[in-house]
Amino acid sequence: MKFNILTLVDITETRARKGSNPREWRQQQNFNTLIGCISLRANPTYNDAPVVSKQSISNLGFGSSYKGKQNVWEFNFEIEYGYIDEEMLINDLDLIPIITDLDETIKLNPGCFATNNGERNILFKLLDND
Repeated sequence: MKFNILTLVDITETRARKGSNPREWRQQQNFNTLIGCISLRANPTYNDAPVVSKQSISNLGFGSSYKGKQNVWEFNFEIEYGYIDEEMLINDLDLIPIITDLDETIKLNPGCFATNNGERNILFKLLDND
């Protein structure tokens, strides 16, 4: 099964370790949080790190509070075995704390993934069900 994630939260994979660049370490912690939550149900694998681009988000489904062009991180992963679906990801990641004030272009208050209300900052899409 292949999934696509779009988020307004900075999930840049820097591979920074504690004691290195503090900003890069915080970005890595958000990525680790995302992977850790997905890993509660399945073993995610991926080939490419999240990619950020500035784009119009009006028709993406983030909600009416977020407008205009924003930094959007896109991340694709797949699971080889186990079962996970969009609804599980939505429920598992809702209100999970994240580190804010990194490279995101929105104000995240409170600092968490928001999945279950009309003002989402992370979206999930099943790409295929192989």
